[in-house]
Amino acid sequence: MDPSDDRERREEDREGLSDLASAYQKAAPYMGASTSLVAAVGAGTALGWWLDKKVGTHTPWFLLAGALVGMVGGFVSFFRTVLGKRKQ
Repeated sequence: MDPSDDRERREEDREGLSDLASAYQKAAPYMGASTSLVAAVGAGTALGWWLDKKVGTHTPWFLLAGALVGMVGGFVSFFRTVLGKRKQ
């Protein structure tokens, strides 16, 4: 598949959109990236909290570790998406 064909198809798709729809279309990857960041931190924190309850620890070590892992994973995903879209 020729990259110029793909570029032309995207331009044809955008011609009929209003300004607001076009703005949402351009912002969609970034909104998705920020949502995945929040979801990763929330899931990691919830998993850590659940493990703390399951094991019965008196200090929130699993919660902190889960939040940290969620943050790292979320930021890696976020920056891959954001920096990958900037190259195009």
